[in-house]
Amino acid sequence: MMSSESHRRARIDYDWKPASLIRSKDRVCLFMVNTPLAIDKIPMTTPSKLRFNLFLVLLFLVVTTGPVKVLHSQSNTVQLPKVAGVWDKDRALAWHAQQPWLVGCNFIPSSAINQLEMWQSETFDPATIDRELGFAKGLGFNSVRVFLHDLLWKQDSQGFLKRTDEFLKMADKHGIKTMFVLFDSCWHPIPKLGPQPKPIPFTHNSGWVQNPGIEVLKNPEAFPHIKEYVVGVVRHYANDSRVVAWDVWNEPDNFDGGQDGRPGLEPKNKPELVNAMLPKVFEWVREAKPTQPLTSGVWLDSHVIDRMYPTKITQLSNSDVISYHCYGDAESMKLCIDRLGSFGRPLMCTEFMARPNQSTFEPHLEIMKKSKVGSYMWGFVNGKSQTIYPWDSWQKKYSSEPEVWFHDVLRQDGSAYKKEEVQYIQRITSEKP
Repeated sequence: MMSSESHRRARIDYDWKPASLIRSKDRVCLFMVNTPLAIDKIPMTTPSKLRFNLFLVLLFLVVTTGPVKVLHSQSNTVQLPKVAGVWDKDRALAWHAQQPWLVGCNFIPSSAINQLEMWQSETFDPATIDRELGFAKGLGFNSVRVFLHDLLWKQDSQGFLKRTDEFLKMADKHGIKTMFVLFDSCWHPIPKLGPQPKPIPFTHNSGWVQNPGIEVLKNPEAFPHIKEYVVGVVRHYANDSRVVAWDVWNEPDNFDGGQDGRPGLEPKNKPELVNAMLPKVFEWVREAKPTQPLTSGVWLDSHVIDRMYPTKITQLSNSDVISYHCYGDAESMKLCIDRLGSFGRPLMCTEFMARPNQSTFEPHLEIMKKSKVGSYMWGFVNGKSQTIYPWDSWQKKYSSEPEVWFHDVLRQDGSAYKKEEVQYIQRITSEKP
Protein backbone atom coordinates (compact mmCIF):
# COMPACT_ATOMS: atom_id res chain seq x y z
CA MET A 1 0.00 0.00 0.00
CA MET A 2 3.00 2.20 -0.63
CA SER A 3 2.10 5.81 -1.40
CA SER A 4 3.68 8.72 -3.17
CA GLU A 5 4.46 10.09 0.27
CA SER A 6 6.54 7.00 0.91
CA HIS A 7 8.68 7.86 -2.10
CA ARG A 8 8.99 11.56 -1.25
CA ARG A 9 9.65 11.50 2.47
CA ALA A 10 13.24 12.09 3.60
CA ARG A 11 14.06 9.31 5.99
CA ILE A 12 16.32 10.64 8.77
CA ASP A 13 15.47 8.19 11.51
CA TYR A 14 17.56 5.20 10.54
CA ASP A 15 21.25 4.42 10.62
CA TRP A 16 22.25 2.60 7.43
CA LYS A 17 25.38 0.47 7.42
CA PRO A 18 27.33 0.83 4.13
CA ALA A 19 27.20 4.04 2.14
CA SER A 20 25.03 3.77 -0.91
CA LEU A 21 24.38 6.17 -3.75
CA ILE A 22 21.35 5.23 -5.82
CA ARG A 23 20.29 6.96 -9.01
CA SER A 24 16.91 6.34 -10.57
CA LYS A 25 14.94 8.01 -13.33
CA ASP A 26 13.88 11.05 -11.32
CA ARG A 27 15.84 11.10 -8.09
CA VAL A 28 19.13 10.62 -6.34
CA CYS A 29 19.25 8.94 -2.95
CA LEU A 30 22.20 8.86 -0.57
CA PHE A 31 22.48 6.65 2.46
CA MET A 32 25.54 7.36 4.60
CA VAL A 33 27.74 5.29 6.86
CA ASN A 34 27.19 5.64 10.62
CA THR A 35 25.12 8.78 10.38
CA PRO A 36 21.40 9.49 10.74
CA LEU A 37 21.55 11.48 7.50
CA ALA A 38 19.48 10.26 4.59
CA ILE A 39 19.19 12.72 1.72
CA ASP A 40 16.37 11.39 -0.39
CA LYS A 41 14.83 12.31 -3.68
CA ILE A 42 16.60 15.29 -5.13
CA PRO A 43 14.41 15.81 -8.21
CA MET A 44 16.27 15.84 -11.47
CA THR A 45 14.10 18.81 -12.41
CA THR A 46 16.02 20.93 -9.87
CA PRO A 47 17.74 23.91 -11.55
CA SER A 48 21.09 22.80 -12.92
CA LYS A 49 23.25 25.12 -10.80
CA LEU A 50 21.58 23.98 -7.58
CA ARG A 51 21.73 20.37 -8.70
CA PHE A 52 25.47 20.70 -9.38
CA ASN A 53 26.04 22.21 -5.94
CA LEU A 54 24.06 19.39 -4.34
CA PHE A 55 26.13 16.92 -6.28
CA LEU A 56 29.33 18.45 -4.88
CA VAL A 57 27.92 18.16 -1.35
CA LEU A 58 27.01 14.54 -1.93
CA LEU A 59 30.39 13.79 -3.43
CA PHE A 60 32.15 15.34 -0.44
CA LEU A 61 30.03 13.29 1.97
CA VAL A 62 30.67 10.06 0.11
CA VAL A 63 34.43 10.69 -0.03
CA THR A 64 34.61 11.54 3.66
CA THR A 65 32.49 8.61 4.84
CA GLY A 66 33.81 5.78 2.72
CA PRO A 67 33.44 4.15 -0.65
CA VAL A 68 30.15 3.99 -2.46
CA LYS A 69 28.51 0.60 -2.50
CA VAL A 70 26.40 -0.03 -5.58
CA LEU A 71 22.91 -1.39 -4.87
CA HIS A 72 23.29 -4.50 -7.01
CA SER A 73 26.61 -5.58 -5.54
CA GLN A 74 25.17 -7.15 -2.40
CA SER A 75 26.68 -10.44 -1.37
CA ASN A 76 26.01 -10.75 2.36
CA THR A 77 22.89 -10.66 4.47
CA VAL A 78 22.44 -9.09 7.86
CA GLN A 79 22.45 -11.71 10.59
CA LEU A 80 18.96 -11.68 12.04
CA PRO A 81 18.53 -12.04 15.79
CA LYS A 82 16.85 -15.21 17.02
CA VAL A 83 13.39 -14.64 18.47
CA ALA A 84 11.61 -17.06 20.77
CA GLY A 85 8.56 -18.72 19.28
CA VAL A 86 9.42 -18.19 15.62
CA TRP A 87 9.04 -21.35 13.57
CA ASP A 88 12.29 -23.00 12.59
CA LYS A 89 12.98 -23.17 8.87
CA ASP A 90 12.04 -26.84 8.59
CA ARG A 91 8.58 -26.20 10.02
CA ALA A 92 8.08 -23.20 7.74
CA LEU A 93 9.13 -25.19 4.68
CA ALA A 94 6.91 -28.11 5.68
CA TRP A 95 3.94 -25.75 5.95
CA HIS A 96 4.80 -24.32 2.54
CA ALA A 97 4.98 -27.77 0.96
CA GLN A 98 1.41 -28.47 2.06
CA GLN A 99 0.04 -25.33 0.41
CA PRO A 100 -0.88 -24.83 -3.22
CA TRP A 101 0.67 -21.87 -4.98
CA LEU A 102 -1.20 -19.10 -3.15
CA VAL A 103 -2.44 -16.49 -5.59
CA GLY A 104 -5.04 -13.79 -5.12
CA CYS A 105 -5.64 -10.18 -4.21
CA ASN A 106 -5.95 -7.67 -1.40
CA PHE A 107 -9.70 -7.78 -0.97
CA ILE A 108 -12.15 -5.08 -0.01
CA PRO A 109 -15.63 -5.03 -1.53
CA SER A 110 -16.28 -2.27 -4.03
CA SER A 111 -19.02 -0.94 -1.73
CA ALA A 112 -16.59 -0.10 1.10
CA ILE A 113 -14.14 2.80 1.28
CA ASN A 114 -12.10 1.27 4.10
CA GLN A 115 -11.83 -1.50 6.69
CA LEU A 116 -14.41 0.07 9.00
CA GLU A 117 -17.05 0.37 6.31
CA MET A 118 -16.36 -3.20 5.23
CA TRP A 119 -16.92 -4.67 8.70
CA GLN A 120 -19.32 -2.41 10.67
CA SER A 121 -22.74 -3.99 11.05
CA GLU A 122 -24.56 -1.09 9.36
CA THR A 123 -22.49 -1.32 6.17
CA PHE A 124 -21.38 -4.97 6.09
CA ASP A 125 -22.39 -6.07 2.59
CA PRO A 126 -22.44 -9.87 2.23
CA ALA A 127 -24.14 -9.76 -1.17
CA THR A 128 -21.33 -7.72 -2.72
CA ILE A 129 -18.64 -9.66 -0.85
CA ASP A 130 -19.99 -13.00 -2.04
CA ARG A 131 -20.38 -11.80 -5.62
CA GLU A 132 -16.87 -10.37 -5.80
CA LEU A 133 -15.32 -13.42 -4.14
CA GLY A 134 -17.02 -15.33 -6.95
CA PHE A 135 -15.23 -13.04 -9.42
CA ALA A 136 -11.96 -13.92 -7.68
CA LYS A 137 -12.68 -17.62 -8.04
CA GLY A 138 -13.35 -17.03 -11.73
CA LEU A 139 -9.81 -15.69 -12.14
CA GLY A 140 -8.40 -18.77 -10.44
CA PHE A 141 -7.57 -17.00 -7.17
CA ASN A 142 -7.35 -19.26 -4.13
CA SER A 143 -6.47 -16.72 -1.43
CA VAL A 144 -7.26 -13.15 -0.37
CA ARG A 145 -5.55 -10.75 2.02
CA VAL A 146 -8.07 -8.89 4.18
CA PHE A 147 -7.62 -6.00 6.63
CA LEU A 148 -9.23 -5.92 10.07
CA HIS A 149 -9.39 -3.09 12.64
CA ASP A 150 -9.03 -2.86 16.41
CA LEU A 151 -11.92 -0.39 16.77
CA LEU A 152 -14.32 -3.03 15.46
CA TRP A 153 -13.31 -5.31 18.33
CA LYS A 154 -13.63 -2.48 20.85
CA GLN A 155 -17.08 -1.58 19.54
CA ASP A 156 -18.58 -5.09 19.51
CA SER A 157 -16.18 -8.01 19.64
CA GLN A 158 -18.81 -10.72 19.28
CA GLY A 159 -20.60 -9.00 16.42
CA PHE A 160 -17.26 -8.43 14.70
CA LEU A 161 -16.32 -12.12 14.98
CA LYS A 162 -19.75 -13.08 13.69
CA ARG A 163 -19.13 -11.04 10.55
CA THR A 164 -15.59 -12.37 10.06
CA ASP A 165 -17.05 -15.87 10.41
CA GLU A 166 -19.58 -15.03 7.71
CA PHE A 167 -16.81 -13.74 5.46
CA LEU A 168 -14.72 -16.89 5.93
CA LYS A 169 -17.74 -19.05 5.17
CA MET A 170 -18.30 -17.22 1.88
CA ALA A 171 -14.61 -17.33 0.94
CA ASP A 172 -14.41 -21.04 1.74
CA LYS A 173 -17.44 -21.69 -0.46
CA HIS A 174 -15.42 -20.27 -3.35
CA GLY A 175 -12.31 -22.29 -2.47
CA ILE A 176 -10.49 -19.23 -1.15
CA LYS A 177 -8.31 -19.07 1.97
CA THR A 178 -7.84 -15.82 3.88
CA MET A 179 -4.82 -14.00 5.24
CA PHE A 180 -5.97 -11.54 7.87
CA VAL A 181 -4.02 -8.30 8.44
CA LEU A 182 -4.19 -7.15 12.06
CA PHE A 183 -2.59 -3.68 11.88
CA ASP A 184 -1.77 -1.15 9.15
CA SER A 185 0.22 2.11 9.20
CA CYS A 186 -1.00 3.56 5.89
CA TRP A 187 -3.21 6.57 5.11
CA HIS A 188 -5.42 8.48 7.59
CA PRO A 189 -3.96 8.22 11.12
CA ILE A 190 -7.14 9.09 13.04
CA PRO A 191 -9.74 6.35 12.45
CA LYS A 192 -13.29 6.87 13.71
CA LEU A 193 -16.22 4.50 13.99
CA GLY A 194 -19.58 5.35 12.51
CA PRO A 195 -20.44 6.54 9.00
CA GLN A 196 -17.32 6.78 6.88
CA PRO A 197 -16.54 9.69 4.53
CA LYS A 198 -17.52 9.65 0.90
CA PRO A 199 -14.65 9.19 -1.55
CA ILE A 200 -12.77 12.31 -2.59
CA PRO A 201 -13.37 12.32 -6.36
CA PHE A 202 -10.58 10.86 -8.50
CA THR A 203 -8.31 10.27 -5.48
CA HIS A 204 -6.44 7.08 -4.59
CA ASN A 205 -7.55 5.45 -1.31
CA SER A 206 -9.04 8.66 0.02
CA GLY A 207 -10.81 7.00 2.93
CA TRP A 208 -8.43 4.27 4.11
CA VAL A 209 -7.51 4.48 7.81
CA GLN A 210 -4.61 3.38 9.93
CA ASN A 211 -4.85 0.72 12.61
CA PRO A 212 -4.11 1.42 15.36
CA GLY A 213 -4.67 5.14 15.31
CA ILE A 214 -1.87 7.52 16.18
CA GLU A 215 -3.12 8.10 19.75
CA VAL A 216 -2.75 4.39 20.47
CA LEU A 217 0.77 4.39 19.04
CA LYS A 218 1.73 7.24 21.35
CA ASN A 219 0.51 5.43 24.46
CA PRO A 220 -0.54 1.80 23.84
CA GLU A 221 -0.68 1.02 27.57
CA ALA A 222 -3.67 3.35 27.84
CA PHE A 223 -5.63 1.22 25.39
CA PRO A 224 -5.89 -2.33 26.81
CA HIS A 225 -8.34 -3.35 24.10
CA ILE A 226 -5.42 -3.48 21.65
CA LYS A 227 -3.92 -6.65 23.11
CA GLU A 228 -7.40 -8.06 23.72
CA TYR A 229 -8.19 -7.53 20.03
CA VAL A 230 -5.04 -9.29 18.84
CA VAL A 231 -5.27 -12.25 21.17
CA GLY A 232 -9.05 -12.54 20.82
CA VAL A 233 -9.15 -12.60 17.02
CA VAL A 234 -6.15 -14.88 16.60
CA ARG A 235 -7.27 -17.31 19.29
CA HIS A 236 -10.73 -17.51 17.70
CA TYR A 237 -9.17 -18.70 14.41
CA ALA A 238 -5.99 -20.32 15.74
CA ASN A 239 -6.97 -23.75 14.42
CA ASP A 240 -9.15 -22.68 11.49
CA SER A 241 -7.90 -24.04 8.17
CA ARG A 242 -9.76 -21.27 6.32
CA VAL A 243 -7.17 -18.82 7.64
CA VAL A 244 -3.91 -19.42 5.82
CA ALA A 245 -1.63 -16.92 7.60
CA TRP A 246 -1.52 -13.86 9.86
CA ASP A 247 -0.09 -10.62 8.52
CA VAL A 248 0.73 -8.92 11.80
CA TRP A 249 1.33 -5.35 10.59
CA ASN A 250 1.16 -3.84 7.12
CA GLU A 251 4.03 -1.45 6.25
CA PRO A 252 4.56 -0.62 9.93
CA ASP A 253 6.81 2.41 9.48
CA ASN A 254 4.98 3.98 6.56
CA PHE A 255 3.25 7.37 6.83
CA ASP A 256 -0.02 8.95 5.72
CA GLY A 257 0.08 9.14 1.92
CA GLY A 258 -2.59 11.83 2.02
CA GLN A 259 -0.77 14.24 4.30
CA ASP A 260 -0.65 16.91 1.57
CA GLY A 261 -4.38 17.32 2.15
CA ARG A 262 -4.26 16.89 5.94
CA PRO A 263 -0.81 17.88 7.22
CA GLY A 264 0.47 17.57 10.76
CA LEU A 265 -1.55 14.57 11.92
CA GLU A 266 1.42 12.26 12.50
CA PRO A 267 4.51 12.78 14.68
CA LYS A 268 7.89 12.66 12.98
CA ASN A 269 8.98 9.90 15.36
CA LYS A 270 6.23 7.54 14.23
CA PRO A 271 8.74 4.81 13.22
CA GLU A 272 10.18 4.88 16.75
CA LEU A 273 6.69 4.44 18.20
CA VAL A 274 6.07 1.51 15.87
CA ASN A 275 9.41 -0.06 16.70
CA ALA A 276 8.46 -0.09 20.38
CA MET A 277 5.11 -1.76 19.74
CA LEU A 278 5.76 -4.16 16.83
CA PRO A 279 7.69 -6.85 18.78
CA LYS A 280 4.97 -6.84 21.43
CA VAL A 281 2.28 -7.44 18.82
CA PHE A 282 4.16 -10.48 17.51
CA GLU A 283 4.34 -11.75 21.11
CA TRP A 284 0.62 -11.21 21.60
CA VAL A 285 -0.19 -13.15 18.44
CA ARG A 286 1.96 -16.04 19.59
CA GLU A 287 0.21 -16.04 22.99
CA ALA A 288 -2.90 -17.12 21.10
CA LYS A 289 -1.00 -20.18 19.78
CA PRO A 290 -2.01 -20.03 16.10
CA THR A 291 -1.30 -23.01 13.89
CA GLN A 292 -0.84 -20.66 10.94
CA PRO A 293 2.42 -18.80 10.20
CA LEU A 294 3.04 -15.15 11.11
CA THR A 295 4.50 -12.54 8.80
CA SER A 296 4.88 -8.81 8.26
CA GLY A 297 5.82 -7.65 4.79
CA VAL A 298 8.95 -5.59 4.22
CA TRP A 299 8.16 -2.78 1.80
CA LEU A 300 10.87 -0.11 1.70
CA ASP A 301 13.76 -1.31 -0.51
CA SER A 302 12.40 -4.82 -0.06
CA HIS A 303 15.33 -6.43 -1.86
CA VAL A 304 18.01 -4.76 0.27
CA ILE A 305 19.31 -7.22 2.88
CA ASP A 306 22.89 -6.14 3.58
CA ARG A 307 21.77 -2.97 5.36
CA MET A 308 18.48 -2.81 7.19
CA TYR A 309 16.72 -0.37 9.44
CA PRO A 310 15.22 -1.45 12.80
CA THR A 311 11.63 -2.03 11.65
CA LYS A 312 12.74 -4.27 8.81
CA ILE A 313 14.96 -6.33 11.10
CA THR A 314 12.06 -6.78 13.53
CA GLN A 315 9.73 -7.83 10.71
CA LEU A 316 12.10 -10.41 9.26
CA SER A 317 13.34 -11.83 12.55
CA ASN A 318 9.79 -12.33 13.88
CA SER A 319 8.26 -13.79 10.70
CA ASP A 320 7.71 -17.52 10.22
CA VAL A 321 7.41 -16.95 6.48
CA ILE A 322 8.85 -13.89 4.76
CA SER A 323 6.56 -11.49 2.94
CA TYR A 324 7.36 -8.41 0.94
CA HIS A 325 5.88 -5.72 -1.30
CA CYS A 326 7.20 -5.07 -4.78
CA TYR A 327 5.77 -2.41 -7.07
CA GLY A 328 8.69 -2.51 -9.49
CA ASP A 329 9.39 -4.17 -12.82
CA ALA A 330 10.17 -7.83 -13.48
CA GLU A 331 13.83 -7.46 -12.59
CA SER A 332 12.86 -5.89 -9.27
CA MET A 333 10.61 -8.86 -8.54
CA LYS A 334 13.37 -11.33 -9.39
CA LEU A 335 15.77 -9.41 -7.16
CA CYS A 336 13.36 -9.58 -4.22
CA ILE A 337 12.92 -13.33 -4.66
CA ASP A 338 16.66 -13.90 -4.97
CA ARG A 339 17.71 -11.73 -2.05
CA LEU A 340 14.92 -12.53 0.42
CA GLY A 341 15.07 -16.18 -0.58
CA SER A 342 18.57 -16.34 0.89
CA PHE A 343 17.00 -16.45 4.37
CA GLY A 344 15.78 -19.96 3.54
CA ARG A 345 12.12 -19.41 4.33
CA PRO A 346 8.98 -19.47 2.14
CA LEU A 347 8.21 -16.19 0.40
CA MET A 348 4.95 -14.34 -0.17
CA CYS A 349 4.59 -11.14 -2.18
CA THR A 350 1.61 -9.63 -0.42
CA GLU A 351 1.44 -6.52 -2.62
CA PHE A 352 2.32 -5.94 -6.27
CA MET A 353 0.77 -4.63 -9.49
CA ALA A 354 0.95 -0.95 -10.35
CA ARG A 355 0.80 -0.74 -14.12
CA PRO A 356 2.57 2.62 -14.69
CA ASN A 357 5.50 1.31 -12.63
CA GLN A 358 5.87 -1.73 -14.91
CA SER A 359 4.54 -3.86 -12.08
CA THR A 360 2.14 -5.95 -14.13
CA PHE A 361 0.56 -9.40 -14.17
CA GLU A 362 2.71 -10.45 -17.10
CA PRO A 363 5.39 -11.64 -16.43
CA HIS A 364 5.25 -11.14 -12.65
CA LEU A 365 2.76 -13.96 -11.99
CA GLU A 366 4.88 -16.44 -13.93
CA ILE A 367 8.01 -15.35 -12.08
CA MET A 368 6.35 -15.88 -8.71
CA LYS A 369 4.66 -19.13 -9.69
CA LYS A 370 7.97 -20.59 -10.87
CA SER A 371 9.39 -20.12 -7.36
CA LYS A 372 6.09 -20.84 -5.58
CA VAL A 373 6.07 -17.34 -4.11
CA GLY A 374 2.63 -16.40 -2.79
CA SER A 375 1.17 -13.64 -4.95
CA TYR A 376 -1.36 -11.00 -3.91
CA MET A 377 -2.12 -8.07 -6.22
CA TRP A 378 -3.21 -4.77 -4.68
CA GLY A 379 -6.84 -4.01 -5.38
CA PHE A 380 -9.36 -6.09 -7.26
CA VAL A 381 -12.73 -4.54 -8.21
CA ASN A 382 -12.82 -0.81 -8.92
CA GLY A 383 -14.97 0.77 -6.23
CA LYS A 384 -14.98 3.28 -3.39
CA SER A 385 -11.27 2.82 -2.69
CA GLN A 386 -10.61 4.35 -6.15
CA THR A 387 -7.23 2.72 -6.55
CA ILE A 388 -7.46 2.91 -10.33
CA TYR A 389 -6.05 6.40 -9.71
CA PRO A 390 -2.32 6.64 -8.95
CA TRP A 391 -0.63 7.54 -5.68
CA ASP A 392 0.10 11.02 -7.00
CA SER A 393 -3.62 11.81 -7.23
CA TRP A 394 -3.10 13.42 -3.82
CA GLN A 395 -0.77 15.93 -5.47
CA LYS A 396 -2.17 16.13 -9.03
CA LYS A 397 -5.73 16.74 -10.15
CA TYR A 398 -7.55 14.06 -12.13
CA SER A 399 -10.97 14.63 -13.63
CA SER A 400 -11.81 11.33 -15.31
CA GLU A 401 -10.94 7.64 -15.32
CA PRO A 402 -7.26 7.26 -16.21
CA GLU A 403 -6.43 5.57 -19.50
CA VAL A 404 -4.09 3.27 -17.59
CA TRP A 405 -5.53 1.99 -14.33
CA PHE A 406 -3.04 2.06 -11.48
CA HIS A 407 -4.47 -0.93 -9.55
CA ASP A 408 -7.59 -3.14 -9.88
CA VAL A 409 -8.55 -5.55 -12.63
CA LEU A 410 -12.37 -5.69 -12.80
CA ARG A 411 -15.31 -3.33 -12.98
CA GLN A 412 -18.23 -3.74 -10.58
CA ASP A 413 -20.23 -5.83 -13.02
CA GLY A 414 -17.33 -8.29 -13.25
CA SER A 415 -16.17 -7.16 -16.68
CA ALA A 416 -12.47 -6.80 -17.25
CA TYR A 417 -10.52 -3.56 -17.48
CA LYS A 418 -8.40 -5.45 -20.01
CA LYS A 419 -9.62 -8.78 -21.39
CA GLU A 420 -6.11 -9.89 -22.25
CA GLU A 421 -5.04 -9.39 -18.63
CA VAL A 422 -7.86 -11.54 -17.32
CA GLN A 423 -7.12 -14.21 -19.90
CA TYR A 424 -3.46 -14.21 -18.88
CA ILE A 425 -4.34 -14.50 -15.17
CA GLN A 426 -6.72 -17.37 -15.86
CA ARG A 427 -4.11 -19.17 -17.94
CA ILE A 428 -1.36 -18.87 -15.32
CA THR A 429 -3.59 -19.85 -12.41
CA SER A 430 -4.99 -22.87 -14.27
CA GLU A 431 -1.68 -24.31 -15.47
CA LYS A 432 -0.21 -27.06 -13.35
CA PRO A 433 3.09 -26.14 -11.64
